[in-house]
Amino acid sequence: MFKFPKRTLVAVPALALVIATAACSGGGKPADTGDGGVGAGQVADTPKMKVALISHAPLGDAFFDTIIKGANDAGAKDNIEVQYSSDGDVTKQASLIQAAIDSKVDGIAVSIPNADALRKTILAAKDAGIPVIAYNAGDRDWQSTGALSFFGEPEVLAGEAAGEELNKGGYKHALCVVQAQGQVQLEDRCDGIKSKFKGQVEELFSDGTNTSSYVSTIKAKLQSDPSVDAVVTLGPALGVAVANDVKASGAKVAVATYAMNKEVYPLIKDGGIAFTIDQQPYLQGYLAIDALWYYKKNGNILGANQSIPTGPLVIDKTNVDSVQKYAEAGGR
Repeated sequence: MFKFPKRTLVAVPALALVIATAACSGGGKPADTGDGGVGAGQVADTPKMKVALISHAPLGDAFFDTIIKGANDAGAKDNIEVQYSSDGDVTKQASLIQAAIDSKVDGIAVSIPNADALRKTILAAKDAGIPVIAYNAGDRDWQSTGALSFFGEPEVLAGEAAGEELNKGGYKHALCVVQAQGQVQLEDRCDGIKSKFKGQVEELFSDGTNTSSYVSTIKAKLQSDPSVDAVVTLGPALGVAVANDVKASGAKVAVATYAMNKEVYPLIKDGGIAFTIDQQPYLQGYLAIDALWYYKKNGNILGANQSIPTGPLVIDKTNVDSVQKYAEAGGR
């Protein structure tokens, strides 16, 4: 079983209802799962739609590959063509949203790492009659953009979960390493850790677009301050890089991270990574597309103007095997 932080339990019935209803869309032919198989559901008999899925992720980001898979699976079921684009520069991300508006898509699903930078363009989509769903980033500010719903992880809560796990490990001095400046969700995670961790939390910036430099910055900090006994990275690939470096150097420092990739599993199993905080990215992509289908078909709005959480879930040695099983089957 997954380990739910206590405060997430109240959200589980609502999310379970969304998942249950998401499996019941429309009738028609069996849905193509997008990976060469055929799903158990039926393709919706609603008219073909085009939806722009837009994110702040850099190209080739494995975490967002899982979001894209969830979106494509929902699109196959809902008779929706999903058009994905991304840019880590919020100004360019705003341009992608404008391009989607100009092409008259039927809906937009967008991550919102910086609401101030994206609000004007998202509101322009609303004014153009294009429904917008927010996902992954923006849980605090999405309502102000005119988006209909948000599917993702409440990031302060995710930070609190990490802080509580650090307490269980008995650590005293933790680094929270931010890999991209100006992304509110990353700062929220560090703030959440600070609110719950009983020891000292020190925030450190290290550029996540250059993995070698990122690791070197952390290594230099550890060498200059031996009191640091835990490092929390905010992305799985970066967590793997730091964990491998710590292991090679023999440093007595715990590493924790956020989200999953295939390299995280063995490191959790051998203790190289103490835990990760998972936000179930497959659900974020799937539910974002499905929510747009419901809205276009029936005017239904999921969430009642409240964020719908897909995390945080703590993954450690106690449950990593079951998580890996579902991931390898393509369901996470």
